[in-house]
Amino acid sequence: MMGIGEGIGRRELLIGGAATLAAATAGKAAGRAIPIIDTHIHLFDPNRPQGAPYRGPRNSPTYEKGAFPADYAALVRRHDVVGAIEVEASAWIEDNLWVLETAARDPIMIGTIGNIPLETAGFDKIVARFAKDPLFRGLRYGNLWGYDLVTQSREQSFLNGLKLLADMDLVLDTANPRLDLLQAVVRISDAVPGLRIVLDHLPRFDPEPADQAGYDAVLRELAQRPTVFAKLSEIIHPLAGRTATNVEAYRDRLRLLAGTFGPDRVMFGSDWPNILQDTPLDQVFAVARAFYADRPIAEQEKYFWRNSLAAYKWQPRTPAQRRLTSG
Repeated sequence: MMGIGEGIGRRELLIGGAATLAAATAGKAAGRAIPIIDTHIHLFDPNRPQGAPYRGPRNSPTYEKGAFPADYAALVRRHDVVGAIEVEASAWIEDNLWVLETAARDPIMIGTIGNIPLETAGFDKIVARFAKDPLFRGLRYGNLWGYDLVTQSREQSFLNGLKLLADMDLVLDTANPRLDLLQAVVRISDAVPGLRIVLDHLPRFDPEPADQAGYDAVLRELAQRPTVFAKLSEIIHPLAGRTATNVEAYRDRLRLLAGTFGPDRVMFGSDWPNILQDTPLDQVFAVARAFYADRPIAEQEKYFWRNSLAAYKWQPRTPAQRRLTSG
């Protein structure tokens, strides 16, 4: 993958810097900052005796040091982030417990999305135990860890597991969008209409020309399913070998996705620290703020925090979080 700044020209850097400055004021409403719930970060500790299967990009300090809630909180304090949801990046089942224990120690963490294969023996009992912890918000499934959501979306036993997830009021987070994965989500939503589904990293998915018609068609289908949400995460990514850091490079795709899912079904996610392979973290907030800067304050609030409540049903742990849930 392209490292930070690689392929970014001087003009793009200047524009990106201007975007950062603009973003510092874009989130202000009547003299107050719009708070942010970050719905996509990763936590891990490569210095445990067993190490960690995922360590973030090599150009990130987390590759050697690890990624912990306190480190993240220090980085995003200036961006008015009041809460974050961890999305599992480990294929090791035991790391579900490690993440919950780590998140419990820092109140900026309001949720985790775990990894428990639905075909695991005793899946119902295992998930029921995890679900007793209010930080446990759902499971991740998709194009990683050897999972095959496309094939399994046609299997009744898999769908039965997702029905159990829905009955527990938990979420299915998908991983790494492709056309066939989005088509599988349509099938899953039809089979388990009560299941809330969150699609990650849609801005990064650039369909091939041959897939464009299918992509347009599946977006139309997803638009009709009110329990399917989208994270406008991984906005900044390589395009034609270059990584632009200005919002204009991504505006058309963001307009398409925001229009498809509507103001009530899109959310912010930084993808820290994975996004550091493409851009500094400050720039993630700058581009997101810049895109929403000319939209109504109510719509900005929905994207930056309100919709995360509807999708994840997280519970507050701090006064700042309680202020969001009490309004």
